[in-house]
Amino acid sequence: MVAELDAPRDRPDPKFFVGAGKVAETAQWVEGEDVGLVLVNGRLSPIQERNLARELRCNVLDRTTLILDIFAQRARSHEGKLQVELAQLKHLSTRLVRGWTHLERQRGGIGLRGPGETQLETDRRLLGDRIRQLSERLGRVEQRREQGRRARRRGEIPLVALVGYTNAGKSTLFNRLTEASVMARDQLFATLDPTVRRIETLPGSPVLLSDTVGFIRDLPHELIAAFRATLEETLGASLVIHVIDASDPDRGRHMAVVDEVLAEIGAAELPVLKIYNKVDQAGHAAGVERNADGQVESVWVSAKTGEGLDALGAALLERVSEGRIRREIHLPPQGQRLRSRLFDLGGVCSEQVEDDGSMRIQVDLAVRDARQLMRLGGIDGQLAEQLLLH
Repeated sequence: MVAELDAPRDRPDPKFFVGAGKVAETAQWVEGEDVGLVLVNGRLSPIQERNLARELRCNVLDRTTLILDIFAQRARSHEGKLQVELAQLKHLSTRLVRGWTHLERQRGGIGLRGPGETQLETDRRLLGDRIRQLSERLGRVEQRREQGRRARRRGEIPLVALVGYTNAGKSTLFNRLTEASVMARDQLFATLDPTVRRIETLPGSPVLLSDTVGFIRDLPHELIAAFRATLEETLGASLVIHVIDASDPDRGRHMAVVDEVLAEIGAAELPVLKIYNKVDQAGHAAGVERNADGQVESVWVSAKTGEGLDALGAALLERVSEGRIRREIHLPPQGQRLRSRLFDLGGVCSEQVEDDGSMRIQVDLAVRDARQLMRLGGIDGQLAEQLLLH
């Protein structure tokens, strides 16, 4: 049997998260219905979780633990599994105390330690060692991912990143645009592992499309930290496509959640194209909306039926071509640091060194990268401002 109990409070109770009266009421219901698991839609402290489990006499899971468990079931790639395990271990490290309460915890003089305290110390050490190992392995994976990003930048192929609230239809849209077969199901976090595919159906220059993990309200900090490398695929994008479920009455709140996560990973200033998906369910016509400057701001589509996808393709080409600097620049000999950064960003198409040591460089660079170069400071920052933005 499944039931939902509400417990409005101004602030969480430090002992039980909810009030003692609600705990007693829930305990009676749990006993009467023979319930084996209680889910709390909030983040419990280790003490709150332990106290609730003792009073309710059943297993208690908070929102964070449940989401971590779902992520663990959904992860398929090696990197995804590493990220989920790292998040789970970091979360578990704050809750070790509840696993050893049955052991004696002696107190006394020097050298007198109870077996419970010794076990806790051992587990903390083992957890710490495993967390360090996972962090190092993920660091190596991130290095390989960064090499891939640089290769894409050198290949001058623009990257478009799909983001959105979970179950907004990102993977279905991804499959439609790239003719891929990424798993797309009507469930939370169906896609965890980042996937990059080329959009072959657009005329002109090729475009790469990246599918990312779906966001959710109150996404646990452990997950944001663990999946930061995956989410930071978005930072290298020429354009962010924010996929929105047009049929969801809470879409405004969900859009705000996505904006918050983008800000947290440093992607708030990237250009965004809003895609309102599921128009077939929302009763809205497919089409394109532009802002006062004539720029495409949003597209209404149905990834399921294909309505509006042609308009979306045209909007993608229009928006991807914006915000880039393509010109020849002349660097003096003292601009070596700026030259090096241009190569690191994959923004150099060709280079010719003059007899006086100066350099003529054909540049193809995103405006956001040019702004980053201006932060170099000194002569290099001044050259970036003068040569790239004027």
